Amino acid sequence: MSDANPLERVDALLDDVLPPPRVRQQLRVAAGLTQQEVADAVGVKRLAVARWELGQTHPRRPHRAVYMHLLKRLAERFPQAAEPDADMLTPASDSRGSG
Repeated sequence: MSDANPLERVDALLDDVLPPPRVRQQLRVAAGLTQQEVADAVGVKRLAVARWELGQTHPRRPHRAVYMHLLKRLAERFPQAAEPDADMLTPASDSRGSG
């Protein structure tokens, strides 16, 4: 277990939650970025980004941390794109599956 206090451990868990796949795509598009540009920045293949945006897979460490950092920065710049669609039924994904 980490030496961090319990509040920091809780914050780390909450900070490790990805937005829904649709929001991931909306953020990228709002920034005018291609899937290839995101893939190059994160260090993965374009197909991985496509699958993350479709919700087929989820990024694993260490790419997960880099991708989440990118999404957070994009959400700061494009807050309207960070909002899930009104008809979206699925909550933010916290799966740590393959990708």
